[in-house]
Amino acid sequence: MQHNIFNSIRSMKIMDACKGTQVHALKPSATATAAAADRSSVSAADKLLHTSLDHSKTPTGRTKTVSITASRHDAVSETLLPCGLPASELLEPSIEPSLKPLDFVETLARVHRRAESCEALEKSEVYLEQCAVLRGLPDPKLFRRGLREARRHAAEVHAKVVLASWLRYERREDELVGSNSMDCCGRNLECPKASLVPGYDHESVFDRCTCFRREIVSDCVVRSQECERECSTSSEYVDGSGDRDGEDDDDVFFCIGDSEISCRRYSMAALSRPFETMLCGGFLECRREKINFSMNCVSVEAMMAVEVFSRTKRLSEFPPNVILEMLSFANKFCCEEMKHACDTHLASLVLDMDDAVLLIEYGLEETAYLLVAACLQVFLRELPGSLQRWSVMKLFCSPEGRDRLALVGHVSFVLYYFLSQVAMEEELTSNMTVMLLERLGECAVEGWQKQLAYHQLGVVMLERKEYKDAQRWFEAAVEAGHVYSLVGVARAKYKLGHVSSAYEMINSLTENYKPAGWMYQERSLYCTGKEKMLDLLSATELDPTLSFPYKYKAVCLLEENKIGAAISEIDKIIGFKVSPDCLELRAWFLIAMKDYEGALRDVRAILTLDPNYMVFYGNMHGGHLVELLRPVAQQWSQADCWMQLYDRWSSVDDIGSLAVVHKMLENDPGKSILRFRQSLLLLRLNSQKAAMRSLRLARNHSCSAHERLVYEGWILYDTGYREEALAKAEESISIQRSFEAFFLKAYALADSSLDSESSKYVINLLEEALRCPSDGLRKGQALNNLGSVYVDCGKLDLAADCYKHALNIKHTRAHQGLARVYHLKEQHKAAYDEMTKLIAKARNNASAYEKRSEYCDRDMAKSDLSLATQLDPLRTYPYRYRAAVLMDDHKEDEAIAELSRAIGFKPDLQLLHLRAAFHDSMGDYISTVRDCEAALCLDPSHAETLELCNKARERINEQK
Repeated sequence: MQHNIFNSIRSMKIMDACKGTQVHALKPSATATAAAADRSSVSAADKLLHTSLDHSKTPTGRTKTVSITASRHDAVSETLLPCGLPASELLEPSIEPSLKPLDFVETLARVHRRAESCEALEKSEVYLEQCAVLRGLPDPKLFRRGLREARRHAAEVHAKVVLASWLRYERREDELVGSNSMDCCGRNLECPKASLVPGYDHESVFDRCTCFRREIVSDCVVRSQECERECSTSSEYVDGSGDRDGEDDDDVFFCIGDSEISCRRYSMAALSRPFETMLCGGFLECRREKINFSMNCVSVEAMMAVEVFSRTKRLSEFPPNVILEMLSFANKFCCEEMKHACDTHLASLVLDMDDAVLLIEYGLEETAYLLVAACLQVFLRELPGSLQRWSVMKLFCSPEGRDRLALVGHVSFVLYYFLSQVAMEEELTSNMTVMLLERLGECAVEGWQKQLAYHQLGVVMLERKEYKDAQRWFEAAVEAGHVYSLVGVARAKYKLGHVSSAYEMINSLTENYKPAGWMYQERSLYCTGKEKMLDLLSATELDPTLSFPYKYKAVCLLEENKIGAAISEIDKIIGFKVSPDCLELRAWFLIAMKDYEGALRDVRAILTLDPNYMVFYGNMHGGHLVELLRPVAQQWSQADCWMQLYDRWSSVDDIGSLAVVHKMLENDPGKSILRFRQSLLLLRLNSQKAAMRSLRLARNHSCSAHERLVYEGWILYDTGYREEALAKAEESISIQRSFEAFFLKAYALADSSLDSESSKYVINLLEEALRCPSDGLRKGQALNNLGSVYVDCGKLDLAADCYKHALNIKHTRAHQGLARVYHLKEQHKAAYDEMTKLIAKARNNASAYEKRSEYCDRDMAKSDLSLATQLDPLRTYPYRYRAAVLMDDHKEDEAIAELSRAIGFKPDLQLLHLRAAFHDSMGDYISTVRDCEAALCLDPSHAETLELCNKARERINEQK
């Protein structure tokens, strides 16, 4: 029905005749055409490469290793290494596209102070800055929380529309089959209708929205009352005649052609000052009964509707084409009340992309703020797909489009920040990305905004190999105050052949500022030999999470024909920070060693992290390499794969498990439970973006409604919507009782402080889950979680039974829970031995060493924690423990230094809180407050930090 209504707009003649600027088809520019040609040529090249490769396959049912001769091995190796082996001189570290302050802690503290002290209407902008700062951290939940706060404190419709759409985009709901872009998750925070309501609503933004609160009965009553009130006016509008009882003051007629529209003079005069002057002022029309309106480009139907509105102040049931004419009429004659009513009504009619594309031109021409907002909302909620439409891309990307949006009040930094981030994720080097970043720079007003826009333009230009432009934009970012952009300036100079200048620039950084790992990493590019290796060593010492030093050292070892040592080097970072580029390097080494099984494992893991990843300097799609490796690797049936998955899962080999699941999905791509399993593994590896993609695919491949609801619940839970996730779980259980639905509900409820009653309820849910059919891998997890709840309730014997049962079905992580039970029972030797078993079984055992340290004396604990830090420098407990020991030994400066070293590459809440407590004990209250404020920027609700911060502030005030 909606589209039937809008068909009348498309065929409308009167509006077209009266408008100066028409809705017209836009021809693509030469730049966009060239970009499209580039994309099509790349696709053709991929196809050509695909067809040129030998994709011979062996039957998937075989379980024995394929036998090949040594000569065949050599031939295979040559085929599998079309680009040869990696070369150290071709390796470069990437430049981070986000803001990177020199003093991250001080920046976090400053942003938190601003959010606390600024006016209510300024908070949204401050939280947006916080988002930009937190974007550089690996945890996307921090960024999403900042977005929610920015939306919460937004007052203007434009900001609400953009931020609500951005929050929805973070869940990538455009990828959910069957979902509509205007669907609402149930809260005002993201509701498309709530976003179009102006005003500061920070208290109600997390409430259930009207989409879910509205009752059908009351809605019907309202509609019935409206019909009764508008009955007479509606019939009037239809036939254009009829006596109106009690109305004898229709003393003016507007003539359009042969038609006369009877109006109340004073009602029409009340529409605007021009009408008041014309009908009740000194003009001739004020003494005439008939006024000729034929030359004002208004139809009879529209004039009749204007007359009805002048009396009733309602739009009744007028069709959209008439309301559009009324909007134009209101603009021409300055009828602000009628314009607002038309604007609001038309905005409520925008339901999909077709409506938005059609009405955006009318909204822009008539400066209809809400109508344009409603159309923008559809475009933004349809991202990234909407940018494929030429008219939408033209509106957002071109300077002319930006100017048109500015006239209606719909240009802002947050709009182009959102659009540019989407474009960068889709294709970093595209012309569209460049144009959106240019618009972002034009909207930048504050210093941090200019730093971000110019720095990202520099990053994109560097990737496009436009080095002079890259240098110019990086220099602009430096001038705006972003010191990290000097890395970009140096890199651009290096690419242009100015190596010594690049070296001097980065060298001055290490001399003038507090040294950081990225400074030495960058300087290593511009020197050679021993000096280069010393810089890489310094970079790793300051920031062990930087991947480039490991990659460079590994390739150098390969060049020295030390392949085993090269693999050991790259294993160091893969052990705690899994990324496609490091896995690719290891796969490359393994192919050189003729370990095709290991190489296939790594390539499958790469494709799980990034399905479009291109290996060998971007010359081959990862999927092609899988096709080449498959014939020379062991072949497994689906049953074999399940056995392999159990073995790898029980040995905590997450990368191996990922590879097995990838193989299983080749045989059964529609198996949603496998997609879900994949998402769990990815979450273990801190690959949240890839995990969410797997969850969406699990949801899309669900074969039943109750299963789909569970996966939708997990998506909501992982993006911060706990209550909505619980609702999905309950709805799923109402359809069919299942393990995953009960497990989701129990998991979400346990994500808060549990009292005794809540704990009993969670226990009941987990017991219900265990009664439902599932495989051993998931039941092991449920038993492990049940044991944890029992421990919290003090039921140690029941907890031990759960953990032992989990171990019987190869849930190896249950060793840790059982060790905790032994520890609480004062059986410390048994606890230590239990963790030793876990260390022996687990492939990734940094956490096991860390946990075992709790069950031994100080010297043994130091040894275990040292190993934990070596295996995974991102784990914060070892730093906190060592710092606490140093404080106990009255070595305060060394304790602070231990924490500061870790905070330098991982600004963690617990690290910051502990350092603040140390500063407080030393009487350094200013540093205490700074660290507390930085910690509160990461988690504003952390009670202990809030208390510590308030006490330190009081002491500072007492000292004044």
